[in-house]
Amino acid sequence: MPTIEKLYTSIMDGRHDKNIKFHDLQKLLGILGFNYRIRGDHFIYFYEEFPENINIQPNGNMAKPYQVKQVREYLSKYHLGI
Repeated sequence: MPTIEKLYTSIMDGRHDKNIKFHDLQKLLGILGFNYRIRGDHFIYFYEEFPENINIQPNGNMAKPYQVKQVREYLSKYHLGI
């Protein structure tokens, strides 16, 4: 498992979206303070003070590349980081 700093850098870099493990992405979102709820295999992460949610689901044990991109855009938009 990569360190949180390396994982965050890898996600924000955008060159390794297809190589991010789902569990690692969940761990990062948890460390950043997101709350979540589960609907089937959909994990819906949210901050109470922000109007948008992040909806992710696993592809095997990996995160879906387009959802990693959505996480990156959310983190950039709301200036969230480690």
